[in-house]
Amino acid sequence: MAQITYQSLFKLYPKLSGMTGTAKTEEKEFLKMFKMPVIEVPTNLPNVRVDLPIQAFATARGKWLYVRAEVESMFQLGRPVLVGTTSVESSEYLSDLLKAHHIPHNVLNARPKYAAREAEIIAQAGRKHAITISTNMAGRGTDIILGGNPKMLAKEIVEDSILPFLTHEPPDIDMEGESTSHKGLSKIKLGPSSLGLLAKAAIMAKYVHQSERNEWSFSKTKSTIAESIEMGQTIGMEKLQERLAEEFEIYPLCDAIGLAYLSVLRDCEIHCSAEGTEVKTLGGLHVVGTSLHESRRIDNQLRGRAGRQGDPGSTRFMVSLQDEIFQKFNLDTEWAVRLISRITNDEDIAIESNVVVKQLLGLQINAEKYYFGIRKSLVEFDEVLEVQRKHVYNLRQVILSGDSESCSEQIFQYMQAVADEIVLLNIDPQKPPKTWNLAKLLDEFVGLGGKLLGESFKDIQEENLQSALEQIHGSGSVKADSFALPNMPMPPDSFRGIRKKTSSIMRWLAICLDDTSKKGRYTNTVNLLRKYFGDFLIATYLNAVQESRYDDAHISGIEREVLLKTLDALWKDHLVNMNKLSSAVNVRSFGHRNPLEEYKIDGCRFFISMLSAMRRLTVEALLHYWSSPMESDEIFNTEDQ
Repeated sequence: MAQITYQSLFKLYPKLSGMTGTAKTEEKEFLKMFKMPVIEVPTNLPNVRVDLPIQAFATARGKWLYVRAEVESMFQLGRPVLVGTTSVESSEYLSDLLKAHHIPHNVLNARPKYAAREAEIIAQAGRKHAITISTNMAGRGTDIILGGNPKMLAKEIVEDSILPFLTHEPPDIDMEGESTSHKGLSKIKLGPSSLGLLAKAAIMAKYVHQSERNEWSFSKTKSTIAESIEMGQTIGMEKLQERLAEEFEIYPLCDAIGLAYLSVLRDCEIHCSAEGTEVKTLGGLHVVGTSLHESRRIDNQLRGRAGRQGDPGSTRFMVSLQDEIFQKFNLDTEWAVRLISRITNDEDIAIESNVVVKQLLGLQINAEKYYFGIRKSLVEFDEVLEVQRKHVYNLRQVILSGDSESCSEQIFQYMQAVADEIVLLNIDPQKPPKTWNLAKLLDEFVGLGGKLLGESFKDIQEENLQSALEQIHGSGSVKADSFALPNMPMPPDSFRGIRKKTSSIMRWLAICLDDTSKKGRYTNTVNLLRKYFGDFLIATYLNAVQESRYDDAHISGIEREVLLKTLDALWKDHLVNMNKLSSAVNVRSFGHRNPLEEYKIDGCRFFISMLSAMRRLTVEALLHYWSSPMESDEIFNTEDQ
């Protein structure tokens, strides 16, 4: 399967930018990975949030007792509290502690029964006496409004009033989540107008339910209410009142729900504004972090939930030396235990020593460096694959978007390259032709084309080729567009037309200017041999295509399909091999060898082998196809089915 790291994916874009409130701690990584500086923009309003000192505990038990006590004290004051945990298990453990002390609260974590009502929970999180326990609150993307979110609260009131009259189906807990706890929260006072409109909408819902034979599902009911609310916000109160005043053959349920929502929303805005002022007077939202995260950035995101847009607020982090971050990285905390034991004999007492806190934050920075090292190594390894990926995708794009001429030219280049590989593997330009393995060269070449080449070379032996090479050694000029070895089969006369003759001449120039092959006394003879076999292969292919009498569109389609199928199949195998290689090279570090350098060397060798195999398989497939087009069509159709 094709894969790419996020870093390499981002680098594909010509311009990069981003915005986040917590990138400053990762400034060096952004600069190193993406060459992007981090610019700090001042806040819209002055930040008045109070970040209280971190409290350290020797045991997890002491930490959780203090967290519960802090939440309870804030609840008694009326301040909303957001408790951030690092795992679902921790959030549910704290939830059980609060339930044991009869403290109402809401839990927000990854479990479906909580996550489904995420928006409602966050809407309540800024209200007076609200307690919210959240796992990884950092990525929620919704502001907690002090006093509550009036739109969400109004929607909740309308749903509670209308749902029982439209459906009797109970909600699916796994899909809809558990109901949000309202215990301890002040009740929203609705005016007579809102109550009357809610009652009218409820009566209409009752009649609609009775008039329809089919029972409404819970999801359909919620969807209808949501659409009615959205319509109400779009149309406005005056327009809805006009529409309800008109006579209808059916009950205007959606209009009634939309009008009721707008009226309730007005009451909720008044209530939330007054409650928000009261919450600000009490000190705003209080955030409690129950553990250091593996990155300071995540901690700062949790802190940033309090004190938004100049609101008051406070934060407090409580850390235990038994927390997962210290256990996971096997970080040494014995010094802290000894230090705490000197200060107090009670392991459950909180310590706010600057020495302890600085050392613990230092351990957190070590964890950040560890993860940065992993990301850096992953990117470095992926950069090797990125070069190969670009080459393959560019090649694929050329095949897909190119015309028939460019596709055919690609195949001619492949055929010449395959002929070159066969020749260069069996000869040495520094030694005389008598020492060359000409028998193997002929066998490989004939085996490449099967029936198409077998007929032409059936009577040709090693001696014939040897004699031909002796005759051309030291010969002068050659005719590039119609060259043939003496006493050897003549290539079919397929290079008719200016384009094909030009293509033949360009291939001969490429052979003469080739700096990658081995040089020697017999280089000119080797080049002529490469020219002969390359031209013979291409001419035979062109002759077979012309004899098939298929139109150009069909021929181009077959060529493109073979090219793509071969490339895709070998690229997938190559990705698997590269993945295995990335795991295997780490072992070589025991032999004092750099795994990255080993990965680059072996990865390059793998890629060259893949390209060589792709060229050879493409040529073999095309020659096999045009040797018997009718049979090959049946095979292709069977594979597609």
